[in-house]
Amino acid sequence: MTLGCVIHGQGDLRVEELAAPSPGPGQALVAVRYGGVCGSDLHYWRHGGVGDFRLREPMLLGHEVVGTVLSYGAGASGPVSGTAVAVHPASPCGVCPECADGRRNVCRDTRYLGSAARFPHVQGGFAAQVVVPAEQLRPLPDGLDLRRAALAEPLSVALHAVRRAGEVAGKHVLVTGAGPIGCLVVAAAKAAGAARVTVTDLLPAALRYAETAGADTVVRADDPDDAAWPSEVDVAVEASGVAAGLDTCLRLVRRGGVVVQLGMLPPGQSPFAGNLVVSREIELRGAFRFDGEFDAALELLAAEPSFDGLVSAVVPVGEAESAFALAADRNVSCKVLLDFQG
Repeated sequence: MTLGCVIHGQGDLRVEELAAPSPGPGQALVAVRYGGVCGSDLHYWRHGGVGDFRLREPMLLGHEVVGTVLSYGAGASGPVSGTAVAVHPASPCGVCPECADGRRNVCRDTRYLGSAARFPHVQGGFAAQVVVPAEQLRPLPDGLDLRRAALAEPLSVALHAVRRAGEVAGKHVLVTGAGPIGCLVVAAAKAAGAARVTVTDLLPAALRYAETAGADTVVRADDPDDAAWPSEVDVAVEASGVAAGLDTCLRLVRRGGVVVQLGMLPPGQSPFAGNLVVSREIELRGAFRFDGEFDAALELLAAEPSFDGLVSAVVPVGEAESAFALAADRNVSCKVLLDFQG
């Protein structure tokens, strides 16, 4: 048997004993050590779904997982047993027009760990042992431990968002929203050579984490008189997932600048200042998940020990509901990890 975190519906998260899995053809069996609690995991727990993706059956949560290789199924190969690995959570189809165009992150038939986007749902990685396609395993670079490596998936999201913005070297970047993803966007922008990064949020604790990530300036989003507000920026990344954040980005980015919408806005219609997109020729771009950035994320994590400061807590899997409540409280936490072996 193996312990896993299964969501049954809104507010119904259970730590259950599951049958120990066996790898099938092309699969690897992984002993999961850490799993990062993501915003989408919190949405399934709080609301029974993420946007238009609603739970229709019990689902093992989790897509930010790292651990060690145990064994392989028939025809599968990869890092030798005992190797520390991160798991890339996506399995694009490889044949749709988007995959053929090199945009596998928006594959129309992808499978993503712990997602209710399709039915039957794709079961996730929040269990002490999981099976995944062997090709999704990535050995950790030298010097990268499993705890920090658990940030690889959200950092990949951040790296993709910064790449969607285009060249940021030497530029002033605004990030609205200092949750875990927003903080990692700060780190990604600095790694890409941004000259200055300004971050806005409503919560002082979140802004302190943004400073840990490398923000040059932090601003309370509800304080219009703060002298730290920039007059304009070159690039803006909206990471809060609220319409007010997008409005701030559109009003502060320079004429001809780029705004990247990374935060997932609520389902349905969201008002935004579309007139500014026209009159200032602002380029508004979406950013969804990632693809090859996963490998770059692992290399960046190996090179920057400062990322450790964004992990605010590590909680045993048996206390999963407490971990989710902590992750949902942005007054005190940034990234919360579940420990499946501790």
